[in-house]
Amino acid sequence: MLSKLPKLFLYLLGAVLVLNLLQANFTNLIFDEAYYWYYAKNINWGYFDHPPMVAWLIKVSSFFFNEELGTRFMSCLLSVGTLLILWVTIDNPKKKDYVSHFFVVTFSMTLLNAYGFFALPDTPLLFFTALFLNVYKRFIASPSVVLALVLGIVMAALMYSKYNAVLVILFVLFSNLKLIKDKYAILAVLVSFACYIPHFLWLFENDFVSIKYHLFDRPNQAYNFNKFTLGYFLNLIAIFGFTFPLVYYILYKTKPKDLFEKALLFLTYGVLIFFFVSSFSKRVQTQWIVVISIPMVLVIFNYIVDNEKIRKWFYGLGIANIVILLYLRVWLVYQPLFPVVFETHYNDRWINEIENASTGAPIVFENSYRDAAMYEFYTRKPAISLNNINYRQNQYSIDNAEASVQSKQVYYLSKYRKKAGRSFPMGDGRHTLYGSFIDNFESYRKLKCIIETEEIEFNTERTQTMKVYNPYQVDIPLEKLRFGISYMNDYKEGRDVLKMKASSIDQTILTLKSNDTLSFTFKLPETDMKKPGYFKIGISENGLPFGLNGKSIKLK
Repeated sequence: MLSKLPKLFLYLLGAVLVLNLLQANFTNLIFDEAYYWYYAKNINWGYFDHPPMVAWLIKVSSFFFNEELGTRFMSCLLSVGTLLILWVTIDNPKKKDYVSHFFVVTFSMTLLNAYGFFALPDTPLLFFTALFLNVYKRFIASPSVVLALVLGIVMAALMYSKYNAVLVILFVLFSNLKLIKDKYAILAVLVSFACYIPHFLWLFENDFVSIKYHLFDRPNQAYNFNKFTLGYFLNLIAIFGFTFPLVYYILYKTKPKDLFEKALLFLTYGVLIFFFVSSFSKRVQTQWIVVISIPMVLVIFNYIVDNEKIRKWFYGLGIANIVILLYLRVWLVYQPLFPVVFETHYNDRWINEIENASTGAPIVFENSYRDAAMYEFYTRKPAISLNNINYRQNQYSIDNAEASVQSKQVYYLSKYRKKAGRSFPMGDGRHTLYGSFIDNFESYRKLKCIIETEEIEFNTERTQTMKVYNPYQVDIPLEKLRFGISYMNDYKEGRDVLKMKASSIDQTILTLKSNDTLSFTFKLPETDMKKPGYFKIGISENGLPFGLNGKSIKLK
């Protein structure tokens, strides 16, 4: 296939690959990449925040290189693979005359450019979206068992990349509802489900923790037009830069000539409309809509090839985008080029200071999976995030990270305990951490507070009941435990954390046995909040902050 490609295409594709490899090697990790590197330390069929594809790719990268490139190598390959697949998918007979225009279209898209080297779930999402559309185009032209098998595997790979990949599949299906009765399409879906069974099993074994968090437990805010809906429209501009007026003009002017173009338009409009509606209930992050870049590359290229005036304008504005993006890519490495500190800048300072202060002890970061992962990546020394009631669950909540520091001397870092000891200003000025040693560290963050109802009346006089389950292999003396409650507003934002008295129903029991459950009574404490919407219960062990031990319960 490569022998049939224009030489200019191969030269430019090679240049993009070299640039991304250099960028990947010389740019420090961002926090999410460090977190996904932490995923990859223990390969599994799923992780708290995302399906496992990003971890698998990082693991494969580590077989070839070390440090940053050993995290990003596969992302660099997938990004040029995305460009190659898009080029092959285009069947315009004049495309060989517009190779440079193709690269201007693709390289000028801000996030498509950035995901050329960052090790993030969106990189495989974009790659498999391009591959899915390519296979789908072949499938509708000449369906067969082989193409059905390939299509099913690619759909599974999409879903292993990121959960919102389901939108890609659904909107393409909506563009061609006859597929519902097509035997080959049904075979493709069955193959996809079969390939996805390991992740379904992982979700089942972990109490569907990822789904519950994303759909139900994620804190939100009251609707704010500027932050939500206006922010959504700003994101629509951000992913295309200066070319955005032409991009949406081309989208508006394009009418489908066949089933494949119809799929491209359904996918693009579907994602845009879905997240526009979502913007009335939550903030829409820019990367959530980046998947439209893939169908839009195909739509834009075919349009500008046949429209000279638009082509010239797009080329000029695209070049302007590229110049700025290249400048910013250098800034990612060398901060003085732009008066903003980003995640890739100055992390070595606080990491080195904490490493020296800890004298080799494991690090316990309070409420920061980002800092814990970044520290461990650059020092290769153990660090965990101990999440409390003011924070959220993450991968450190469900894996064995907590067990790795039990009964050891640890260096405990918190932005709340200012009297704890030495201070460490973080690299980007986000906050300051305060650190001190704790001998014989002991925590029980996996204790589960179970209230067997989804809703209770807000009554501080009524006695309530709950159960506490001990999943540990050791018995826990009740004298080590203290209970607390977080009152939240209607959007599950924590507003008031209070101590709460809870008593064992059987007063003769002094120990919570291993793998056993104990019943407690409690009363909701008084709060200054006018009308709490939810509450959740946490447990403090050995004087540590209350943990994330109970789910959110609605108050009526």
